[in-house]
Amino acid sequence: MGVLRPLRARHPEPVSVDPDDIVGALLLRAGRGDQSAFGELYDELAPMVHGVVLKVVRDPAMSEEVTQEVFVELWRLAARFDGTKGTARSWASTLAHRRAIDRVRSEQASRDRNDRDAQRAVAPHDVVAAEVETTLDVARVRRALAQLSDLQREAVELAYFGGHTYREVAVLLGVAEGTVKSRIRDGLIRLRDELGGEA
Repeated sequence: MGVLRPLRARHPEPVSVDPDDIVGALLLRAGRGDQSAFGELYDELAPMVHGVVLKVVRDPAMSEEVTQEVFVELWRLAARFDGTKGTARSWASTLAHRRAIDRVRSEQASRDRNDRDAQRAVAPHDVVAAEVETTLDVARVRRALAQLSDLQREAVELAYFGGHTYREVAVLLGVAEGTVKSRIRDGLIRLRDELGGEA
């Protein structure tokens, strides 16, 4: 595999950079093929680029991959850098952010595709079987309720099917709250026994 060579600018004359923009000067040198300048550029920008990518991507391993992609892109595009439009640091940050967002979108699209494929692969829900099962369960519960005393059944139905509290059941039946609790407790024990321990 050959050495990566940055793309040459259309205009051979160097683009100006702010004299205080050390990173910009390194980027311009890298754009002319200076590999040692690119090494220094990497050292200067790597923490910032990785931080930008990690904030978007959130996955450390994937962030490292994207960070490397950003530096490959910086090497490729170094000759196009124009210091009059902003600093090299902000340009690198923008490239990192865009590349990270592209990766997140790509990963999400891949997950969505996999989800759709998985949903298609799942056997369709058997509505008839589910309805039969529900009907059988209801019949079993009704048979079990029929085994309770009238007082137990009435208390259990008001509490569990009517959605009433113990106090409300006591008021509705005109008995003490303790009596209601006993009836419901005894009724539930009987239901459990009738349903084979599944209640």
